[in-house]
Formats: sequence, C-alpha cells, structure tokens
Amino acid sequence: MTVPALLLDRADRRGGHTALRVDDVRLTYRQLADRAAAMAGSLAGRGVGRGDPVAAMTSNRLEAIDLLLGCAWLGAVAVPLNTALRGDALSHVLATSGARRLLIEPEYAERVAAAGFRDELWIVGTPSAPRPDSPPLPPVEDISAHDVAAVLFTSGTTGLPKGVRCPQAQFLWWGRGVSESLELGPDDVLYNELPLFHTNAINAFFQALVAGGTFVLGQHFSVREYWSRVADADATVVYLLGAMVAMLAGRPPAPHDRAHRATRALAPATPERLSQPFHDRFGVELIDGFGSTESNLVIGTTSRERRAGYLGTVMPGYDALVVDPAGTPVPDGSPGELLVRTELDGAFALGYLGDTAPAPGNWLATGDRVVREPDGWFRFVDRIKDVIRRRGENISSTEVEGVLAQHPDVAQVAVFPVPSELAEDEVMAAVVPRPGRTVDPIALRRFAEPVLAHFALPRYVDVVDALPLTETGKVRKAELRDRGARAGTWDAEAAAPTRRGG
Repeated sequence: MTVPALLLDRADRRGGHTALRVDDVRLTYRQLADRAAAMAGSLAGRGVGRGDPVAAMTSNRLEAIDLLLGCAWLGAVAVPLNTALRGDALSHVLATSGARRLLIEPEYAERVAAAGFRDELWIVGTPSAPRPDSPPLPPVEDISAHDVAAVLFTSGTTGLPKGVRCPQAQFLWWGRGVSESLELGPDDVLYNELPLFHTNAINAFFQALVAGGTFVLGQHFSVREYWSRVADADATVVYLLGAMVAMLAGRPPAPHDRAHRATRALAPATPERLSQPFHDRFGVELIDGFGSTESNLVIGTTSRERRAGYLGTVMPGYDALVVDPAGTPVPDGSPGELLVRTELDGAFALGYLGDTAPAPGNWLATGDRVVREPDGWFRFVDRIKDVIRRRGENISSTEVEGVLAQHPDVAQVAVFPVPSELAEDEVMAAVVPRPGRTVDPIALRRFAEPVLAHFALPRYVDVVDALPLTETGKVRKAELRDRGARAGTWDAEAAAPTRRGG
C-alpha cells in the first residue's frame, strides 16, 4: 500500500497504456514510473531526503504531479499550496509546513517573498528547478504505508488552514473505494480540473492509477467551456464540487451539453432536486458520497443502489455514528454530527501538523450535520458551522437554499446567518439570477412561504451577480457573513406586504 509499489505494478501490468494527459503531454504507465524514479533522483541531488517537506505553489501542470510522485518515491513529503493564499495565511502555511524548499511559478515569487519565505526557491522552467532528467533512484526499501506522502492544507474558511498529514496508503484506499463506487475500469478516462492542492484532484489521479485507466488534468473550472473540455478529454468520468453542479445546470442549453462520452460524475452533497434534471440534460449521473481530506470514502454507493439526495451507506472497513453536541448518539431520523472511523490500515490521515497522531480506530469528528435513516442510508443536512439559530430553532441553510433554488428566476443561492438585534441569527440569502432574468425578493419569499417554516424564511435578500467561491467551487460563506446586510439589501422587516410570514 505505497505509491512506488503501485507505480511499479502498473508499469508491469499496463506499461504501454496512457496513464496521464496534461495539456499536450501523454505519458504511459511505464513512463510515469520512470519519471517518478528520475524525479526522486533530481530531488535527492538537491539535498532532499526522506521525510523532508517540499512545498509547491503552481497551477495544474505536469511539474506538480512530477513533484508529488518524486517525493512519494523518495519518501519525502509533498506540500501543495493553495495558489490563492497570500499575506498572513501564506506565511502561516509556509511556516507550519516546515518546508525549506518551494517550487513555484514566476507569478507567485513576489507574494512568497512578501510572506517571509527566505529558503530555497525553485522557479518552474529554470535550471534551479528539479526535473525528471536525473539518474533514477530505486524506491526506498523500507518505505511504509504509514509514511506521510503529502500534507494537504484545509481551506481555512473558519480560521487559519491546518496541515493534514496524509500517508501513502490513504491515497491508495481512496483509489480503491471510489473505483468501486464509480465502477471504474481500465478503459475509463477521468477528467478533473479542480486544483492539485485539493484532495479531490489528487485522489482522482490515484483512482485512475488503481483502476489502470487514464487521468486527464484540466485547468480551472469554466462553466461556459466545461462540456467542450470534457469532450476534448474524451472523458467517461468527471468530478464536480460545491456550486459547480448548480452553475452548469443554470446555464442556457448549448450544443456541448451532450456532445461527450461522460456518463457519471462524483458530486458529493448534490441536492436531490438537481440529480434527475442534470442526468436528463447532460447524460451524466451524479454520484454522491462522504469523504474528507482527513478520512476516505466512508459513505458511498454503487450503481446497483443509489438514492438521489443521499450520501449512501457505510462502506466496508469503515464505521459512522451520528451524535448530539454532547457526543451522545441520536436516534435514526434525527440530525446530528457525523463521526467516522476505520479499521483499514492507513486509510485515514495521521492527524494535523503539530498534533499528536490519533490512536488507530478513534472517532473523527467531521463537522457535517447528517441524518441516518432507519435502513442505514445517510442524508447530508448542513455543515454545522452553517446552521442558523433563530427563534429558538435550528435552521438548515442547505434546506432553505434547496427551496429558494427552485424558483424559476434563481440560478444560484447561498443562505447564511447574520446577527439580529435580539442576540440571535437572522436568515440571509444571496441570490444570483438566471441569465436574462431578475429576482424580486418579495416574490421569492412568497414562493418559499408554503414550504418553509416561518422562522426559516429569509429576512434579508441580496441579489448579486456572482457568489464568492473558493478555488474548488465552494461558496465562501464566511465572506458573505462578514459582509452581511448592506445598502441595497432587501429587508423583510421593512417590507410590510411580507410581514405575515413572521
């Protein structure tokens, strides 16, 4: 259960098959293994040893994958960094990572210098940068499934990013679990344009390696060009996160909607209302599941048994529990925080940088609010930090979003708490209209009144051109909360016609 062992096995079994495509470069499994060994030699020649962290701040490019595999081969630790980081957050991750070597593209050099990095800087494309052109090294003989292969920093939406210590085996378990859920095979082509500093893209790469298929690395997500890129990649499987599904569904019909080979997408926490319309329009099945940077595919499905709007059931080798704030299990059908654990060796992360490694088999708190049905199926409710407390009631922002998003004029919506005069939360919605449409906040609230409890109806509505998104397509709700109600924000308390809703 190590990356070098996987590469060597695939080079032996699938040597001539295309493993990776990045831009105009195509690499077979044999070439991929050879490059990993040569990259390890190049890193070693620059003083990198086993356990040494090597950071990278690049776009989706071949050099980033070379570094990831070269580090894994050598027993070093790759530390891919979010390219949006700057200032204190960038200083924090650089210091926390312990990296004394940093591979970057030229446009980030000034930002890194401003963040206080004074160690060895490798500029992509210059002689200083390691490249897979050195004499190959054999894999480290005693490399372990528990050796850290990468440190992945969380998004830091509620605080400074935390470095998750991911062992070599964790990526292989990701590959196995998702391959089973998506039923991946050696003829599949997996297309992913999420950034390589995120667990989704890295794990999709290993899913392709485990299945013996082909991984195509795209660039940043584009709603307008997405399906043409999927067609150009000849992809059979794609990956969608956060608002990406709603953004694609909100676009006007286009010729590329079905001009592709993709049949399924890994799309965690997809709202039930989007699943069938998305399949009908694009010919792609949206497949749910639960996993995180710290865990693995703990909850998932297979093609023989899926339910729209549900994460799935607990996968073999894992366990899940739903608890209240005191840590007491709640009855089936009641919402609570999801805790997960595993009996699979190396399937979970080894904790965070600076923390003591958790004992094997310990429960991991996910921060997700879910419901377990009596038949064992799990349904996502909300992130716990996004739960709104109003009139003594807990309100799911996801539930409110699901109702508002069904309005024919709404393309995207984000619901979040803002402070009220009563030392509790008020419900606020930021709404993006469909192209060529306008959103009337009064009509939107009236649309929701027959479905939502009165205390869940949004008091504030902001009509905006776009929602602030992370690099992985998730809505930056912290930014929306900080912005709050402003000049031009519609307020139900000042709109007499809707006062009847409370």
